[in-house]
Amino acid sequence: MAKSRSPDRKPRRWLVRAGKWSLALAGIAAGGLAACDWWVGASTEARVHDRLAELKPAPVALLLGTSPRYAGQPNPFYQARIKAAQELYAAGKVAGILVSGDNRRANYNEPVMMRADLVRAGVPAKFITMDFAGFRTLDSVVRAKAVFQQSRVIVVSQRFHAQRALFLAQHVGLDAEAYVAEEPPLKWWIRVRTREVFARALACLDVWILNRQPHFLGPVEPVKLQQR
Repeated sequence: MAKSRSPDRKPRRWLVRAGKWSLALAGIAAGGLAACDWWVGASTEARVHDRLAELKPAPVALLLGTSPRYAGQPNPFYQARIKAAQELYAAGKVAGILVSGDNRRANYNEPVMMRADLVRAGVPAKFITMDFAGFRTLDSVVRAKAVFQQSRVIVVSQRFHAQRALFLAQHVGLDAEAYVAEEPPLKWWIRVRTREVFARALACLDVWILNRQPHFLGPVEPVKLQQR
């Protein structure tokens, strides 16, 4: 007498097949993330510097914004970027600073906060220009060239973020190097560096596939530079 087939055998096969496809797609996604992360770093590392003597002077430092505070504490990423930008100006490597950050909410204004802290650090206010539409790193980089008419800049941020900014700058034809701000304590770095993996993948999508543009461009704006 023939054995009857179990009525749930077909659903089980479907689940096994779906599981295999899910694993395959997860592997492809992980490989893509790793490849983008590596390429953004490898293709820009030669233009990333942690010593002032290695940098050729440029008209402007592009200071990339972040929040002054995080989880109720002073944000070490922010503090280190302010310090690095001040060092560039004091050393005569730049004649002005373009601070670019988020200003989407009425009670939150990164450019104004960065400008105030740079002035407290000794940078003359008249040589600080504010970009209020630097909502993403892509926006900051593209606007530095298209709106603020810069052909060469020195990017200021931590190494992992600066590499992504240089990758985007290369895509839009902006000549850029980076002066890296001091890295924060390890507990801060791990959290943000993990998020950076996904940010780099999105940057690759933006420039290679989506051709994404800034939220706003607008008219040309002058940059205030010290005559040296």
